[in-house]
Amino acid sequence: MTEWDVIIVGAGSAGCVLAGRLAEANRGSILVIEAGPRDLSPWVHLPIGYGKTFYHRRLNWMYRTTAQAELDGREIYQPRGKVVGGSSSINAMVYARGQAEDFDEWERLGNPGWGRAEVLAAYRRMEDHALGASAWHGTGGPLHVEDVAAQAHPLTPLFVKAASEAGLPFNPDLNGATSEGAGLYQITTRGGRRESAARAFLHPARRRGRVKLETDTLVTRILFEGRRAVGIEARRGGEILRYRARGEIVLAGGAFNTPQLLQLSGIGPAELLAQHGIAPVLNLPAVGRNLQDHLCYDHVYRSKRPSLNDALLSWPARIGMAANYLLRRRGPLALSVNQGGGFFRTRPELARPDMQLYFSPLSYERAVPGVRALMRPDPFPGFSLSVSPCRPLSRGHVAIRSPDPHAPPEIAPNYLSEPEDVRTLLAGARFLHRLAATPTLSALIDAEIRPGPEAADEGAHLAAIRRDAYSVFHPCGTCRMGPDPDEAVVDARLRVHGIDGLRVADASIFPTIPSGNINAPAMMVGERAAALMASG
Repeated sequence: MTEWDVIIVGAGSAGCVLAGRLAEANRGSILVIEAGPRDLSPWVHLPIGYGKTFYHRRLNWMYRTTAQAELDGREIYQPRGKVVGGSSSINAMVYARGQAEDFDEWERLGNPGWGRAEVLAAYRRMEDHALGASAWHGTGGPLHVEDVAAQAHPLTPLFVKAASEAGLPFNPDLNGATSEGAGLYQITTRGGRRESAARAFLHPARRRGRVKLETDTLVTRILFEGRRAVGIEARRGGEILRYRARGEIVLAGGAFNTPQLLQLSGIGPAELLAQHGIAPVLNLPAVGRNLQDHLCYDHVYRSKRPSLNDALLSWPARIGMAANYLLRRRGPLALSVNQGGGFFRTRPELARPDMQLYFSPLSYERAVPGVRALMRPDPFPGFSLSVSPCRPLSRGHVAIRSPDPHAPPEIAPNYLSEPEDVRTLLAGARFLHRLAATPTLSALIDAEIRPGPEAADEGAHLAAIRRDAYSVFHPCGTCRMGPDPDEAVVDARLRVHGIDGLRVADASIFPTIPSGNINAPAMMVGERAAALMASG
């Protein structure tokens, strides 16, 4: 059994940031353990390659939810990174920090140090932002954030113009003073390559010899002496390994795997542990509860002008894109397909935006089911508009199905179980119709492919939502942060209630879901965790 000052379980978005920052602070020997392989696949580093990793069994946990009653009984796909860098190595790279009010709410819920000022300071420390240093952005940090305005597909500015016609002002910086309005999404790339948390934070620390990384190693349980976490047990192939922590163990496995590991180790709801014959260490009922996620709904159109479909289907265009990428690291291969978007209020009386908007200059309605074929789109020009409610009220859970650590956990988000979530998503769908009817987009649209003319009234539109809505893969909240151990798993310093030597640092600690994509907030948690640990 080897000994380390700090053991981090999970080389995902938050874990990589935490490891890199602890190494910079010279916090002793650091071991990072990852269940997946190293991030050597070229599809990880090519930005548009996430279309390949979306269903890649070697790099992706490829989870599915339970049958969702409000979504026609469908099991909803939940990709999660199973590779160094975690989901930051396979996601669509959109960098959205959330609204300032999100973090003020975290603080109001009993989490001092997590308000807008502290969180913004953490973001600015992390960033090397293409827009330059300002009150809203940092430069010189490890994480490069790219502005795609000069490279966006020609259809994307048309979307922004149409949004203005629909009442959404142009916002040149969706991570600036406000997120409200429409504009272009910033993405985590550097020099035309994906800027995962591993590339930005972990690998530099490894190259300096300050962090040891173990891959293809599944942590199966936490080891305790009384109520103190002292080590972990893991499997690599047929080998059982044990590692001891002189200082602390930090769980950074994400919203599904962190509560799973706690429950497997005897920390969780007493009745669940008893059901699976697991000896209890601590009855902590909130472990696995409070699951939140963002649901998304698309309208897809055939375009009168060329879209990214045309470029990806034409061999001369493909060769040109490849040459542009190889020579200049620019063009569609260096970007996400989620190029435009923004945030808006579904009701004017709301104090802040409650809906996220996406525009993609691409469609793949005719792709083989179960395949996100970004490189094989529809054989005609097409694009999509999407809405995603920012702060859904529906809550679900994550629970082990078996004491076998290899068995996927039960994931039950309970999408649309709150009537207000249904009303909000319907309001978003109505806005998509309004957006499509603007002079700019109505002149561009040749036909509505989905949901189609048959979804003309609200009942038909709700049926289309139940048939077609899907996750945008932002699970969080299952080890929520808060002062009450009956309702939360960790305190404001990310220490597990009732257990010494154990913290959690990943998206599972979110008390409430941030208003937007959650990869940036997950990395921010790693940044804040390092600062908390460095301060004692």
